[in-house]
Parts: sequence; C-alpha cells; structure tokens
Amino acid sequence: MKKTMHELAKEFPNKTYRELEKYRNADRQEEAQQIITQQENEELKEDQHKENWFPDGITFQEKYEKEYELRQKAEKELEDLKKKIDPAHKIQKARESGL
Repeated sequence: MKKTMHELAKEFPNKTYRELEKYRNADRQEEAQQIITQQENEELKEDQHKENWFPDGITFQEKYEKEYELRQKAEKELEDLKKKIDPAHKIQKARESGL
C-alpha cells in the first residue's frame, strides 16, 4: 500500500522528513521487487508448462502445421511418382503382351 508523506508523518510523528522519505523509498523498492518477483514466477510457470507439454519447445499448433506441410509434400511427391510410373508401366505391359 502506498502511503503519502502526510500519512507517514501521522504514523511516525518523531521521524524527520528525510527519515520518512527513506522509509517511503524503501517501501517502494520492496513493492517493486515483489512485482518483479511475481513476474519472474509467472514466466517460470509458463516455461514449465511449455516444457511439460512441449519438451522441444514447439506448440501443438506448430507441430500440426509442420506435419500438415510434410504430409502435403509427401502426397505431391507420390502423385509425381505415379505420373512417372504409369507411362512406364503401360510400356512394360505392352512389351509383355507382344506389341
């Protein structure tokens, strides 16, 4: 909780203004450190979650997209091979039949 100098002066009437400033600044630094620590903890939790689910650092969506691209590429290569093999297969059949 951020206290004003007036509130600090009421709470500590025997302290000087400089001492109250030090107290307020220390309180601000402590609050800032808590915020930083909280952010670091959240980042660690996110990293641990990713490591648990995706040990290689790749998300499900990225894995799906990569697999989809590989499957499309494989299907295209298969179609190209079929086109190359089909005429050769017909020629071989014709030779076997005596044409």
